[in-house]
Formats: sequence, structure tokens, C-alpha cells
Amino acid sequence: MRFLKTVLPVAMLFLLSPAQAQISFGGTPAGLGVEARELQAPPVIELPPVDRDAMMTEDAQRMADGVKGPFRFGVNRAVDLGLDNSGTWSTLADGTRIWRVAIHCPEAFSINFEFGEYVVPEGAKVFVYNSEGGQLGAFTAASSGGKHTMGVTQLAGDNITVEYEEPAAVAGQGQLRITQVTHAYRNIMGNDPERALGDSGPCNNNVICPEGDDWRDEIAAVAMITVGGSGICTGTLINNCASDGTPYFLTANHCTSNGSSNVGNWVFRFKWESPTCTPTTNGPTTKTVSGAQLLVNSGGSDVALLQLNTAPPANYNVYYTGWNATGDIPENQTCIHHPQGDIKKISFDNDPAEYGTMSGAPCWHILGWDDGTTEPGSSGSCLLDQDHRIIGQLFGGSASCGNNVDDFFGRFDVSYPLLQPWLGSCATAIDGYDPNSIPSALDVRMVNITGIASNYCNTGVVEPVLNVKNNGSDVITQFTYSYDLDGGAATTAAWTGTLAPGEIQSIALDATTALNGSHVFHASCSEPNGQADGNPVNNSSQRNFTVADPGYPVTVAITTDNYGSETTWSIEEQGGAVLYTGGPYQDTNGGTSEGGSFCLASGCYNFKMMDAYGDGICCQYGNGSFRVLDGNGAVLVDGTGIFSTSITSPFCIGSTGINQEGSIADLQIYPNPGTGALEISMPGTSGEASIRVRDALGREVNATKVPSISRARLDLGFLPNGTYSLDINTGHFHAVRQVIIMR
Repeated sequence: MRFLKTVLPVAMLFLLSPAQAQISFGGTPAGLGVEARELQAPPVIELPPVDRDAMMTEDAQRMADGVKGPFRFGVNRAVDLGLDNSGTWSTLADGTRIWRVAIHCPEAFSINFEFGEYVVPEGAKVFVYNSEGGQLGAFTAASSGGKHTMGVTQLAGDNITVEYEEPAAVAGQGQLRITQVTHAYRNIMGNDPERALGDSGPCNNNVICPEGDDWRDEIAAVAMITVGGSGICTGTLINNCASDGTPYFLTANHCTSNGSSNVGNWVFRFKWESPTCTPTTNGPTTKTVSGAQLLVNSGGSDVALLQLNTAPPANYNVYYTGWNATGDIPENQTCIHHPQGDIKKISFDNDPAEYGTMSGAPCWHILGWDDGTTEPGSSGSCLLDQDHRIIGQLFGGSASCGNNVDDFFGRFDVSYPLLQPWLGSCATAIDGYDPNSIPSALDVRMVNITGIASNYCNTGVVEPVLNVKNNGSDVITQFTYSYDLDGGAATTAAWTGTLAPGEIQSIALDATTALNGSHVFHASCSEPNGQADGNPVNNSSQRNFTVADPGYPVTVAITTDNYGSETTWSIEEQGGAVLYTGGPYQDTNGGTSEGGSFCLASGCYNFKMMDAYGDGICCQYGNGSFRVLDGNGAVLVDGTGIFSTSITSPFCIGSTGINQEGSIADLQIYPNPGTGALEISMPGTSGEASIRVRDALGREVNATKVPSISRARLDLGFLPNGTYSLDINTGHFHAVRQVIIMR
């Protein structure tokens, strides 16, 4: 077990425990019907009160600290209430047996709970109700998605009765055991006059408002999650390459932390939306579905992919959102979420996001929201680009209505290699899927552009292929398509033939040559059968690529520590543009060898090594390291793996590169670790050398020159304890080494 490496970044500090949603099938419980007089009164299980003021004070401090992690609303109580040791049994005239137990949580706003055992035979039913007439159920075997545990969503009030009805034909076959009860000290039901709906920040927008009009599909994909019984996150139904309605669900890895990894007992509440823009009014709280399976999760990009145990019913009118795995910088961003466990909201940033990191995870950095914000409870919510495709999920940040800056979303392009076995590899970007949609008669869709690689080495010749789909219900016999490179003059042509509904036509274009640098190839289609397109939002696509001509090969060689899922890296232009990325990798004792060969144009770059936990890749949990080598095997970057969340190592390649003088293996820096008084030695090297010192965040903290590194002294004793990188450059020799100052 990994006791010393428990992940607790900013967005992960809320206490959690399990609860799940379910589909109910209606009916009236015996305890609320004419049979009630035949039943024994159920015993009342009294649970301890909750110090609401103390809990609210803790929550306020977490919010002040910028925590976006699961929004805590309740306190979990461990119990053991089963058919064999609790409650009362009664038998009706027809032989039906009724078991009931009552639970009282003093002054709770609502109660939800978990069945640690849930085996309901054919014909048996489970109900939950309160003294005010609120009811959940009937729940049957189908409610749990075939699983033998199930959580029950919130029911308002501080008392509930749980009732199990078992027909005589299946007597003794049921198994029920309540193992956890959650006492809500906050109201997340929208029925409390002291906590108005809209208790989240006043700058947030209800999704029903006009601001949400262009996002109706994506709004329908978002659900509030009760994680671990006592916390709230947000997540999104996500489409796959087959567009078949498999209920894949995307949220944040940190929502699965601290006891909430049992996603089989999570609650997914869809359609909790105000029916009016203003004032905010309550919406339905019962559109829920049963639990999920955790397919894959990683702290390396703070991502978790689930599969719901049951697909949302058709009358929920949900949507499966598309995604973009290119890593291209978006033009603008939109977020749909449940801030502070409030009714669903929508937020907008009109400026392009930037690349950034949080706790070592590669992220999209939202510099500031232009309309709306995010808050605790928004964690895991999707970040959508201008094409309505998911590009990330909320990790954390400090944004709020009063300080609306600096949010971070784990990047979907970094997560995609882990998600690909489930989502598919049909394209680097796909549109969403509406399982209830009636297709337009005429709808021509640009599915994607193939034939263009992400990077080219020693050639700029690209051979694009446009893949166009008949997304409508009528046969298409003609359409127009056009394309351009880098926004230049467009080429327009007409296609004719027979394209049946659902069929894809591939159009191979003439080869074209792109010069050295970064490029965008754009294509679109329109005018099916010479008429207006019924769904023009899916008519265009683009591919970003780079050309290195002439190109110089580099090799990235990484040895991970035992926790490769925390490890990612990037090669970036010095202006910040990301050219190549890698990771996260598998967790393996002893680590694994990772990396690959890549091509760069002549110039200088930064190699960035990142660890999501923040303890580098060496040495307590393995002996990790990293190197970047040129085509001749010369070492351009040499890292021991000793850093915190990230370390940036500059290097040059090509005509501006550094010729090796001697062998980098001869370079010695000692004592290391030490107090900061360093000796640098590399026999056979002459000439003045510049030495730049950077801290673990890549900030330059010192710069100096020495007459020669054949033998030199460097005093860094004025720096605090920590890990630093020395960037040594003689004009003929370039190396980056890590040192540790420890007193």
C-alpha cells in the first residue's frame, strides 16, 4: 500500500463516501396504503446530530483556499441495518412479507444511504418514504443495473422509512443491508426557503437563460453526481466512435479519491435545471440512473472515465457530447456545471485558453471567465471548445464571482490515449450523438480529415483525404466541398454520385506542400443536393500539423518510477507552443522504459517533465530518470528525475545546436545533495561558461559565468532547500543537471 503518497492536491480535500442513483418503477408502498394498519410500527434508528456550524466553517475555509473539489453537503454515518438484525417483519393476508426500518437524522435537510447488500428477487420491491409524503421507488432488481450494491438518492427531511416487500413465492430470497447513511447539513434539494436556489455565486447563469440557447444538446449531457454519499461533483455523458449510446461518462479523477472510488454507488442526477431564467425555481430531482463502473482514471490529467450501469431512459432526453483530442488551442471555452451543488449553470470564456499545469497535470488554463464562474461542486465538469466538443474536465483553481480568474481543466488530448480503448480511434475529434434525434432530410457532415500526420520530418508534402458523411435521411447525389491551407485561397469543388444515409464518402485531394513551421488545413462541405443543409454546425473540420524541413531527429528516453500514471512530458517551442507530449503511463513496480523518436526543425526548445503527485520520478518510489538525445546519440537533456511537480530543461538542435566538446558523462557536480557549495568539473573543456539556475517551477533564480568548467566553483548557499537545475552552456557544450540543496 502507498501510505506516503496519498494524492491531495487543491481540488481533492473534501470528505467523501459512497451513494448511488437508481431508476424507480413507481407504485405505492404498503406503509402508505390500505395495508398500513396491518403492519407493525418500525423501530426508529436514532443517529447522532451534526454540528452544522463547525462543518460550514470548515467548508468556508476550503472555499477560501480555492478548492473546487467535491462540494461537501453531508456527513456519513456507518451503520449495519439488515433484514436479519434490524426492523420489523409483518405478513399480509396474501402471504406477502413486509420489512420496515425507520431512520432519524436530527435536523437533516435530507437523507441518502447505501445498500451494501442489494439482492431483490423477481416480484420484490423496495420503497423509501418520509412523514411528509415524499417517496422513492419502487426499486427492483433492474434498478441496480445488475449489481448487488446500490445507493439511494436524497429524500428531503430528517426521517425516512425503508420498506421491503417480498411475495410469498420468493420468501427468504432477498438480501438487503444498509451500510451507510448520509446526514445532509446543506440543502441540495432546492426546497428550503433559507437556502434559495441560486445559492451559488450570483454571476452564474441558469442554463435555461438565453445564454444557453446554443448549448441545449451539451446541457442535456451534464449530470450532478453524489460521490461518496456526502460530496457533489459534475460530469458529462460522452460519445464514442460508434455513436451507439454506450453510457460513457467523463469526470475528474479527484472525484474518485478519499473513499469515493466505489463508483458503483454514485448518484447521477440529470436534468436538475431551473425551468425559468429568473427567478430561479426548482426542477426535478428524481431523474437518476444506477451506479457505474470505473473504466480508467489517472492523476496525470485528472481524468476518470466511467460507464453507467444503465443508460438513461429515453424520457430523460440526454445527449452524448463529442470531443477533441488534438490539443489545439481553442478559440473560446464553455463550461456546464453544478456549482456548490446548485441547480445547473453555464459559464463562458471568450478568450483562448492557455497551456498550464496544476499539481503537475497538463491543463487548460482559463485566465478569467467572462460570464459566469466555477465553484466547489463544479469539479469534473466538461470544458467545451467553439465546436461544442469536450477538451477537458475541471481540476481546480481559484475562480469565483468575486475573483474570477485562474481555473484549470485536465486536458482531454493528454487523457485520450488512456480513454481510446473505449471511445475508439476513428478520429482525433468527433461530434456528439443524440439518441432521440430525428435526422434532417438533408445533412452533409465533414466527419474528419485524414492523410495528414501531426508532424512531418524533411518533407512538407501532405495528401489530405476528406471524409464526408450523409448524416440525413435522404439519399444525397451531390454536395459542394472546399478546403484551404492556413486561411489562404480556398479551393472549391463539387462531388456527385450516390451517398446513402449513414454512408461516408472519402475524397482524396491533390498533394500539397507546406513550408517549415506550424499549419492548419481546413475543409468544409455544404449544399447537399444543391439545397440548404439541415444541420450546418457539423459542416467543417480542420487538422493542425507541423513541418520540420530540414528536420533533426531527437529521442526522448524516460524511465518511470513505480507510478507511471503520474508521469507526463512535453517538448515545447520557447514561445510555449506544445509540439509533442507523452504519458501518462502504467503503474509498474520497477518502472518502465518509455519515450520515442521525434523530429524538430532547427532551433531551441524546452523539454518539460511533470509529475502529478509532486515528488518527481525518483527516488522513494523507483529510480526514474529522463534524457533527450540527438540523432548522433549526443545527450541534449540529462535529468535524474529529482524534482517536484515539474522541471523545464532547455535544449537546442540543428544549425543553432551545440556541438559536443568531450563527453557529457565526464561532467561532474558535487557534493550533490549538498549545502549549496558546488564543485563543477569537466576535464578537457576550455572557455568561459554561463550557468543559469532554475528552481523546481522553472523560474530563473541565479545566473553567472565562470572562466571554465574544466574546474569551477559555484556557491548557491543563499538558496533555500530544494531541487534546482543548472543550465550550463559554453557555446560548444550544453547540459542541464539537477542538484539538491539540503542542510
